Order: sequence, then structure tokens, then C-alpha cells
Amino acid sequence: MFERLADADMCYLTTTGRNTRTPHEIEIWFGIRDGTLFMLSGGGDTADWVKNIKKDPHVRLRINTQTAALKARQVKLGTREDTVAREVLDSKYMGWREGKKLSSWARGALPVAIDLD
Repeated sequence: MFERLADADMCYLTTTGRNTRTPHEIEIWFGIRDGTLFMLSGGGDTADWVKNIKKDPHVRLRINTQTAALKARQVKLGTREDTVAREVLDSKYMGWREGKKLSSWARGALPVAIDLD
């Protein structure tokens, strides 16, 4: 259901607070490729939403009016999936194209994935 919403500007990710156990929603850039939604954390693994996912990977994802309960995971660095995540988001938001250098944001951020299947 989310694949058709891939062109939306933002998604909303709700994590469970690692200490408070209360819901925390953020608005974040995203990209979708082959049934996986990718996000990049500019704050790396120090971002609160990433810390929350490490403690509890169960999240709620909302794009426009579509919502679903899913599981998030950190993308393994140096893998093909890592490259795809960076390219998908840099292309969507920074105008990256094949043969160009990725933006410093895309090169330095931590990729997080949600499998939509």
C-alpha cells in the first residue's frame, strides 16, 4: 500500500520511547525501493528515534492517510542495501544521479529500513 505513496514529501514514524515507553512521532524524509522504506539519520545512532528502534523495533508508519504497524531495523553498513538506501534518498531530496558523488548528508547519515511486505 505504501509503494504508491513513494513520491510523498514526508512520512511520520512513531517509535516507543526507550525510557518513557510513550509514543514519539517524527516527520522524516524517506525513500522506497523494492518493498523497503529507507530513512537516513543525520544524527547517526545518537538520534533518539534510532536509539528507540534499537530498544524496540516495533514502529508505526504513516504516509498521508495510510498507516501500518511494522518493524524497523538498522541497515548493515557497507552492504548493497546500504548503497541503495543512500542513493534512493539522495536522488529524491538532493538531486543525486548515477555517476555523481553522493551529498555529504547521504554519505554520513545512518540508514534505517522498514520492510513493507
